Amino acid sequence: MKFQNPEPRSFFLTENLLAYMYEHSSKPDDIQQSLIAETQKLGGISRMQVGHDQAMFLYLLVSSNRPALAVEIGTFTGYSSLSIARGLPDNGKLLCCDVSDNWTSIARDHWGHAEVDSLIELVIAPALETLSGLSRETEIDFAFIDADKGNYINYYEALLPRMSKHGLIVVDNVLWSGRVLDSDHTDDDTIAIRNFNQHIAGDNRVTSVMLSIGDGLTVIQLNK
Repeated sequence: MKFQNPEPRSFFLTENLLAYMYEHSSKPDDIQQSLIAETQKLGGISRMQVGHDQAMFLYLLVSSNRPALAVEIGTFTGYSSLSIARGLPDNGKLLCCDVSDNWTSIARDHWGHAEVDSLIELVIAPALETLSGLSRETEIDFAFIDADKGNYINYYEALLPRMSKHGLIVVDNVLWSGRVLDSDHTDDDTIAIRNFNQHIAGDNRVTSVMLSIGDGLTVIQLNK
């Protein structure tokens, strides 16, 4: 199956430059391409799927971090969770939090084909409820947030006390197609992203970096 470059999420890159970047990066395999194709059938909502560049970045982070427990908040059709699960060590587990049986059924199917389904626990419930139900002793080594923007700060604050000393939190959509800089955009999601970004920038408990990958990723670690 020949890989076709998806619609760019990096709004600040030209199509030619983005194509060059994909050409000089590892390509999606057949399972990933199938997942991209199945998600595209959903129509416009398919833009919720992370880009392959973001997925590869997650895979590399997880492969290096080697988390015993990873958490994903917002699974959608499973492209990011597939990448995270593939990067896990043999004893690693991924807890996926989502509220949609329909979208995650596509994820389950492709997890099975990729033979990573035994590493993943999917809980269909509000993520804050799922996180609050974890035991106090549970330590999280890696977390990815890509869900409803209005709860970004709540998700972050629920995760932070549970993060291990070497743990990483990665947050998607922090550039929000550039709308974070446009004062004409005052919708709830844009305001929520601005508030989240400011919250992280002012949090002296952590060290963070905002990266221009996809629609913007912020990587966060507890100060040691």
